[in-house]
Amino acid sequence: MVARKSSLRDRVAPVAVKTATIVNGDKLLVLERDGRFLRVKTDKGETGWTADIFVATQQVAGAFAQLKNEHASDPTVGTAILRNELYMHSLPGRDTDRFYLLPENAKVHLLVRASVPRVTSAGQPVYQAPVQHVKGATLPSGPPPVRMEDWWLVRDAQGRTGWMLAQQLDVDVPAALVRYTENKRIVAAYVLTTVYDPEADAADKNIPEYVALLRSPKEGLPYDFDLMRVFTWNVKRHRYETAYRDSNIEGYLPVVIGEVTTPKGNRLPTFSYKVAAEGSTLVTDPKTGISHASQLIEKNYQMDGVIVKRILPPGQTVAPKEAHPEPVKEKSRRGKASRRR
Repeated sequence: MVARKSSLRDRVAPVAVKTATIVNGDKLLVLERDGRFLRVKTDKGETGWTADIFVATQQVAGAFAQLKNEHASDPTVGTAILRNELYMHSLPGRDTDRFYLLPENAKVHLLVRASVPRVTSAGQPVYQAPVQHVKGATLPSGPPPVRMEDWWLVRDAQGRTGWMLAQQLDVDVPAALVRYTENKRIVAAYVLTTVYDPEADAADKNIPEYVALLRSPKEGLPYDFDLMRVFTWNVKRHRYETAYRDSNIEGYLPVVIGEVTTPKGNRLPTFSYKVAAEGSTLVTDPKTGISHASQLIEKNYQMDGVIVKRILPPGQTVAPKEAHPEPVKEKSRRGKASRRR
């Protein structure tokens, strides 16, 4: 059953008796067909007629069962809340098969992001709006680029798995960090540790400290985030401050949170994530639109108090070169020399 809710009737006619109520996700056994109507039987043994547009085929149901099995052990990279009731799709895209309908405000676990071309209800591509050009400049030939949109593979509390349009999901992030977004969008935030502040304006005086991942609001980016920030809590000023940042990167989820025990017995939080290596190429799955760099670098960090430092692998003294979404500006030494004179 694909529709949110429908009724079975005893006959195909303008006037018919209701025999049962079916809801989204119910399994139905097809007994016979009459044009675009089906006589079906529910698991409870109730029978009746319904329109075939309300019923998914066994092939569609099997595709969702396969998604559930394939991604049952995938790590959660974040959580989100549905703005409105929303269907799960078998693949990213508005014109792909849909099945489960989740209610408004339902919470889902985010597994992996993909970007696909946006299309109209008729299946036609949606092009980006033309950019304003300098007066007298020659417009580029050919059609404008196709507009891209992001989708998330999600898993709900019942384990049902499918793709959902990212525009209809609100990522569940700490409200205290929203003011520090720098006109970017928070992709995810993970608790590293907590700090006790008896004078904090909060019910729980154990204040969490976070590693947060951010990205520009533009959809269709080949990477998941371009900025990492570690937020620590200033006990004297009772506010969050940035202890560390890694910007202009092409980062990929997930982030792995852990801890390490020092020789002195202190337990320190750690985290790691991957970024694109310099010279790597973009690899995109044509079926799902999931993209990743052909060469990835794992970056490992350790936090001691408010000090965050990167930990290189044993035997490595120089960090490998990374790819950057924006050109890296060369630092000029001329200004320093002028000031010395």
